[in-house]
Amino acid sequence: MSHAVVGLSGGVDSAVTAFLCSKAFGPENVTAVRLPYSQSSESSLSDAKAVIDALGIRSLTVPITAMVDGYLAASPGPLDDLRLGNVCARCRMVVLYDVSAKEKGLVIGTSNKTERLLGYFTWHADDTPAVNPLGDLYKVQVWELARHLGVPDQIVNKPPSADLVAGQTDEDDLGVTYAQADPILSHLLNGVRPERLVKFGYDMATIQVVMKKLEGTHWKRHLPTVAMLSDTSINDYYLRPVDYRGRVTS
Repeated sequence: MSHAVVGLSGGVDSAVTAFLCSKAFGPENVTAVRLPYSQSSESSLSDAKAVIDALGIRSLTVPITAMVDGYLAASPGPLDDLRLGNVCARCRMVVLYDVSAKEKGLVIGTSNKTERLLGYFTWHADDTPAVNPLGDLYKVQVWELARHLGVPDQIVNKPPSADLVAGQTDEDDLGVTYAQADPILSHLLNGVRPERLVKFGYDMATIQVVMKKLEGTHWKRHLPTVAMLSDTSINDYYLRPVDYRGRVTS
């Protein structure tokens, strides 16, 4: 496939993804989709438009308010910010995959490594693209890449936010800043024990916040568990021929 479909939120992650797609596919082969909900800020739409104009890529605006509110009106139970955010995220992916089917293209993801490790995403929604170019980049690395690529300053410098509730920010939700979390995550993934991190100068309370989110969201980083009933269970025993390389012994 030679066409990219990107959900453009007005944030730095989706902006960097759009810039990379424009370079990789050519601006004429990129469709940016703005997916506002009724509570989305006007600045998010205008920041997304700044990326569209800077790159000269194709664009489409599909409000998801009717989708989200139509479902919620028919669904019982109290509505909180978490539930609303999950419904919005899943509705957005419905639109992106439908646009990709129409364009015969690929949905390109925008989730960074920090979000993925801390579980700050909706399962089977924003972290389920066809390809994710940012998935192995910590948030601070995404900011550095954004500056290198020339992403507009107002996007790079604004506080990251899911933009569903006025004044909400990612870092308030997480209870830790990205600047704090990223080096701690990097050390933990490389086998450094929390006690040693304290000796490095990191605060134990902050380390524990990061560890709790890392360990408590491991399930979100895997496909659903399958009850294995045969020796051809997909992705357990049955693999593509290329997956057997290095496993087969004579």
